[in-house]
Amino acid sequence: MMPFLNKLNPKQSIIGILICAVLLLILPFIAKELGGTTWVRIVDMALLYIMLALGLNIVVGFAGLLDLGYIAFYAVGAYSAALLASGHLTDSFVIFQQHFPDGVHVPYWVIIPIGAFLAAIAGIMLGTPVLKLRGDYLALVTLGFGEIIRIFMNNWGKDDFNLTNGPRGINRIDSVSILGHPLDRTIKIGDFALTKEFLYYYLFLALVIVTIFICYRLQNSRLGRAWMALREDDIAAKAMGINVRNVKLLAFALGATFGGVSGAMFAAFQGFVSPESFSFMESIVVLTMVVLGGMGHIPGVILGAVLLSVLPEFLRFTVEPLQEMVFDKIIIDSAILRQLILGLCMVLIMIFRPRGLWPRPERSVKKKDDDINNKPVGKTTTVV
Repeated sequence: MMPFLNKLNPKQSIIGILICAVLLLILPFIAKELGGTTWVRIVDMALLYIMLALGLNIVVGFAGLLDLGYIAFYAVGAYSAALLASGHLTDSFVIFQQHFPDGVHVPYWVIIPIGAFLAAIAGIMLGTPVLKLRGDYLALVTLGFGEIIRIFMNNWGKDDFNLTNGPRGINRIDSVSILGHPLDRTIKIGDFALTKEFLYYYLFLALVIVTIFICYRLQNSRLGRAWMALREDDIAAKAMGINVRNVKLLAFALGATFGGVSGAMFAAFQGFVSPESFSFMESIVVLTMVVLGGMGHIPGVILGAVLLSVLPEFLRFTVEPLQEMVFDKIIIDSAILRQLILGLCMVLIMIFRPRGLWPRPERSVKKKDDDINNKPVGKTTTVV
């Protein structure tokens, strides 16, 4: 439960939760009425970015470890799903042709744990050699790790060992099936037609809710407090008996797990993956979501993810019509102008809101001290 709900009485909290639940349930229908199916798809991708940003927030926001290669875990999850839910391995390797002539089609309820596990292993592989690094050096190593994963995806597509199909990517990836119904097939309920975008929206929404719940539990746990101590001062945390090595590895592993799950869902939703989707700029975008919203504050991270995933698409559809309305012609290309506007907004926010749009609340120690100092002291008697 979000902390701000604690300030409300039980009746207000229940009413607020019900209103939020109804709005989330009808959100794809509102998006379709406003902008068609394209906007429902944008909302779907925003939910995936929320999961990614919450995973990175564990590493950057909770533990204070700057990670510039987080998108590598996204790629690991996506390619795990692509290999286990398509015919690519059967087309490329003889051993799979013998045992799986119709292709490897593992159910997604098995793929998701596998993708999360492999991403966690990748997180431990990244975290182990950087245990003693901090600051800029840590950022450079994580950046290199992300580029290594992308280069491997590009180069493991040769004829003698075609694991990833190189820059061509892997297509014909299976869709998620629930109760035997693939989510890429439309469901008709009366006059309503729930297309692929609608069905995946509710799946992603459920995963986001689970992710938020886990993040809150981690934040309030003993491990979460250890991460925050590490973020404030790793030397002091070590002096207080915290096992800094294990705490760092757990931050990388748990953060990577959410990236792996998001990647598997991305592969199922798109039906196609390629190395172009996991470039360094994607890592920067996810990191910007965390910083812009408010590092270490879960509602702030969600806000940053929503803004940075929806605002560029909103500008894509409004920049050109606005120029035609004002100047009767297009002066600046929409792609350039929307990036300029987005960058300017981010600069202004960092100047006037350096801790993010919705920063984590600071604990007020002064108020507690004042309460203690102003507390009436009982009468004392002097014994002669």
